[in-house]
Amino acid sequence: MVDRTTIEAVYRHEAGRVLATLIRLVGDFELAEEGAQDAFEAALIRWPQTGLPDNPRAWLVNTGRHKAIDRIRRRVTLRGKLRTLAAESAIAAQPDVEDIEDDRLRLIFTCCHPALALETRVALTLRTVCGLSTAAVASIFLVSEETMAQRLVRAKSKIREAAIPYQVPDREHLAERLAGVLAVVYLVFTEGYAPSAGTAITRPELCAEAIRLGRLLDQLLPGEPEISGLLALMLLHAARLDGRSDGAGELLLLEEQDRARWDRPAIAEGKALVERALAQPGRIGPYGVQAAIAALHADAPNFAATDWAQISGLYQVLLRLQPSPVVELNAAAALSMVDGPERALQLVEALAANGALDGYWPLHAARADLLDRLGRAAEAQAAYARALPLVRLEAERRLLERKMRG
Repeated sequence: MVDRTTIEAVYRHEAGRVLATLIRLVGDFELAEEGAQDAFEAALIRWPQTGLPDNPRAWLVNTGRHKAIDRIRRRVTLRGKLRTLAAESAIAAQPDVEDIEDDRLRLIFTCCHPALALETRVALTLRTVCGLSTAAVASIFLVSEETMAQRLVRAKSKIREAAIPYQVPDREHLAERLAGVLAVVYLVFTEGYAPSAGTAITRPELCAEAIRLGRLLDQLLPGEPEISGLLALMLLHAARLDGRSDGAGELLLLEEQDRARWDRPAIAEGKALVERALAQPGRIGPYGVQAAIAALHADAPNFAATDWAQISGLYQVLLRLQPSPVVELNAAAALSMVDGPERALQLVEALAANGALDGYWPLHAARADLLDRLGRAAEAQAAYARALPLVRLEAERRLLERKMRG
């Protein structure tokens, strides 16, 4: 006897694969989503009577394909008859169910296509690949469900109208496109680890979705060092989530965190992935270097015992691979723990004079910290005051105010 609980478990496990294959078969996101939903509704009726199919995934794909054809037929008008029949014939062939894993990879690359705006890529990936509801995606972007639904419809229309290919790039262009996919995944994680807006200090559910995407990519494209690196980086950061705030909900700096609250199994898995990334052929990439830095933080029994010399050296490697003002700022902070605050302050002052990070509150907070360590209290207070208006999260504001009070 197949009960509803069993069918719902199949749904949770197979929904992403079924949808990915239906999108390939019908060539339309919305029609595929409708077909997948129809297939699961049919399963709720049929399976309790007939039992679980030998291959539930294949059953759902085939049923969804037939349901999509039925929907096309119902939409037929005299004028659109020939066009509709052509569309119907295009999806009439039996799907190759063995190709389903490739379909999920195709779906990720389609949702993360550079022709779409970055925010749209993130939203579409969360909705289609991760299976989050439109309401859940809307809450991430702090917009109404109706607004997000309209954005997703426009994104799907653009994919259709611009004929964005539903395919994995060839080997020649894979590295370039994969970088964009990984950027989307890391953006999802970052929004969970340090939300850009709202009242939550962290959003663990977003971190979990990003890690799930990272695992999927690692499964579908094994042997890619930057996938291993990104997955390691996310696991190592996620391991510290419980330690990022105290019992009162106040944000804690790395040096203030209780390391006993860190997730040691996640750290062990992250470190193993770092080693795997370093051992794979090809030059290590930015995510792998950042993961190696995170692993050194995780290895230290306390803040004072951190191997800052090695971390500082890794930041220099990262600067060569991925030069940016934010990496320069982090490199300066690491250098301050090796050579002291004076040289690091010179680097931060140069960054501030450049103006590229003028609206970035961590720049002014880092400058304030260095000034404070040099005993220049009045200047430090002024730097903290410069940072405060730029902070968007209340927890970060309270953290800076606490630093100002000393």
